[in-house]
Amino acid sequence: MTEKFATGILICGAGAAGLTLAIELARRNIPFRLIDKIDAPFPGSRGKGIQPRTQEIFEDLGIIDRIVATGGPYPPQRTYRADGSHADSHIFEPQDATPAEPWQAPLLVPQVLTEGVMRDRLAELGHRPEFGCELSGFDQGETGVTARLNGPDGEETVRVRYLVGTDGGRSVVRHALDIGFPGKTLGIRAVAADVELTGLDRDAWHRFGEGSMERQIAICPLAGTDLFQIQAPIPLEGDPDLSAAGLSTMIADRTGRDDIRVHSVSWASAYGMNARLADRYRVGRVFLAGDAAHVHPPTGGQGLNTSIQDSYNLGWKLAAVFAGAPDALLDSYEEERRPIAADMLGLSTRLLDAAKRGDIRRGRDVQQLDLGYPGASLALERPTRNTGLLAGDRAPDAWLRGAAGHSVRLFDLLRGTHWTLIGHEVDRTLVTPRAGLHIHILGPRGDIIDDAGHLHDAYALAAGNWVLIRPDGYVGAIVSSQEIGALKAYFPAMGL
Repeated sequence: MTEKFATGILICGAGAAGLTLAIELARRNIPFRLIDKIDAPFPGSRGKGIQPRTQEIFEDLGIIDRIVATGGPYPPQRTYRADGSHADSHIFEPQDATPAEPWQAPLLVPQVLTEGVMRDRLAELGHRPEFGCELSGFDQGETGVTARLNGPDGEETVRVRYLVGTDGGRSVVRHALDIGFPGKTLGIRAVAADVELTGLDRDAWHRFGEGSMERQIAICPLAGTDLFQIQAPIPLEGDPDLSAAGLSTMIADRTGRDDIRVHSVSWASAYGMNARLADRYRVGRVFLAGDAAHVHPPTGGQGLNTSIQDSYNLGWKLAAVFAGAPDALLDSYEEERRPIAADMLGLSTRLLDAAKRGDIRRGRDVQQLDLGYPGASLALERPTRNTGLLAGDRAPDAWLRGAAGHSVRLFDLLRGTHWTLIGHEVDRTLVTPRAGLHIHILGPRGDIIDDAGHLHDAYALAAGNWVLIRPDGYVGAIVSSQEIGALKAYFPAMGL
């Protein structure tokens, strides 16, 4: 056994949550290792919906154009009646983009393709996941974590400051910490399979037998591939035949059609649906994120997105502690993210109940644009605001004009690993520059001008107000110039 010493972070699990955290740390030059016990990347399309809030995150990470080019929009839903006729409808209520919300429509991108884009981005930053490397155990103390790994080169011991378990619903990290994972088994078992088939067009998400758990089956074209995904509830007992022939028979039995034929299966799984939430997200120097912290039914496309946003929240906080912020900042991770997961589980379960009835509709609540952390410990308001945008809310976008005359989006100014401070008709000298903070002044003599009133409409700042936006795109503080002392006291706690 070899022994290695490091000063960084060990991420256990190289799925979407682990990749997001790795990218966030790589952007900030924080040392880390990203490992996964499987020998190769996950090959399936299990999480295929990218919600608008996650699209904003991908824009910040520099991959949104690649994600859009890789996948595509959701097709219409085509529901077949017993007589063979059908009706088309929108899966999501269509909404136009606005200056405050540039991304409105969810994207359909198979998980295998999403994670491929993320691995490419991580490689650009100089890092790669280590597949075939398993966490066999760990111990932690006041100053770090000693982890035992089994990899291609044998056993090794590594010493890191923090360990993050992004290792899925059967998390080794969660079990080792003996963290409770309460919830319930939902009494539903389903098949998901990525297949080549003929007999259906690729212009719709085909649904048969809606409202019947015995006959229901959905067949969705997977954007960016030549495949379709089959989804169907199955009996709680027995082993389903997941071969091409077996799936063809299932389709024929449930649709009454013999012209839909499966020719090959690239990935298939039979799984029971659960809704569970970890009792804790942190024990000492060890954290849980993604499915290691919460598992859920797939309805509503919430799980992958919630997992990515867990890591997006945790990443900047870990980096801030490395930069000198107090370790207590990391307690805000569970404080902010665990209630979000609890709400997500409730939403997914309600949508599952609707799907059983054949009455599922996905509205704004699945887009995750309204999620935030008002009232949490990192939200600073002086004086307190009772209406409009609050500290802890998602920071809206806005179209602005630079002093030199060019158009600029607020999201352009936010993009990156820094904090952003905007003062509206303020004395620029009240806040001195510091590393990790970009300062912009809004107004006639500032560097950004709100000609169209988009920022005013979204932020409702009075003259003399300052708004501080976190690296993860949420409002950290809104203060008046008279309360600038509270803002200056806030900076050190955030690592500024």
